Amino acid sequence: MAEQSKLDKVLAAEREYREKREGDYREKALKLYPWICGRCAREFTHKNLSELTVHHKDHNHDNNPPDGSNWELLCLYCHDNEHSRFEELIRYGGTQEAKQEAATFNPFADLKAMMAKKG
Repeated sequence: MAEQSKLDKVLAAEREYREKREGDYREKALKLYPWICGRCAREFTHKNLSELTVHHKDHNHDNNPPDGSNWELLCLYCHDNEHSRFEELIRYGGTQEAKQEAATFNPFADLKAMMAKKG
């Protein structure tokens, strides 16, 4: 069998570290909180528990206080949405569109006059 490349070794070490870190706080969070998504209120059982994730409210995965105050349980979809919103905040400075003035153009403003000309 071919020897592992340096990249493969680094990736394997990172994956092992992440799994160990996640295992520690995930197990604690699942014991602390009901198995319900904190956003959409979807309920989970042992059968679909893999779809329930632990979200770090401050987005720092190394901030894992034992009381769970930096965690919330979110389903995969709500968790993905939360990270997308956070990335937009970082990238663009906010998740809200800039306020736009109301449109003032009315394509039917002179419709009566135009109809009268044709008639």
